[in-house]
Amino acid sequence: MSSLFPTFCAQLRVTSPVIRENGMIPLQYTCDGVNINPALDIEAVPPGTKSLAIIMEDLDATGDVFVHWVAWNIPVVRHICEARKMEAPGFNDFHVSEYKGPCPPYGTHRYIFKVYALDSLLAMSRHTAADLEEAMSGHIIGFGQLMARYKRR
Repeated sequence: MSSLFPTFCAQLRVTSPVIRENGMIPLQYTCDGVNINPALDIEAVPPGTKSLAIIMEDLDATGDVFVHWVAWNIPVVRHICEARKMEAPGFNDFHVSEYKGPCPPYGTHRYIFKVYALDSLLAMSRHTAADLEEAMSGHIIGFGQLMARYKRR
């Protein structure tokens, strides 16, 4: 974990009813399908959490990570529904403010769904993953992730 995180940060348990850890992402959540976000389950959210944030990245993109999904000020929930419209969506690396699923140009890529528990709502004027990370600094009280893979057919 980077300097974004305080010395102590609660461990969230992030799972999905449709994606196993290190499993394959089903077609409907990718550019080859309907391209909607998968459902996520979040357990062990620490007391004092005021909002959640999500960043989904392709870890195997050429050059650097590629951001597919950015959202914050999500109400404290234990389940994020499939195809959920977010309260505060940010711009991904496709330059749109919505979920855009895996669409690797070659091979099998790894995707990580990072979920943050925050001690406040965030007021942001810019809306990228980097902006979100900057705004979250000092507000993260919990973190968890789910890693999965996808290869185009």
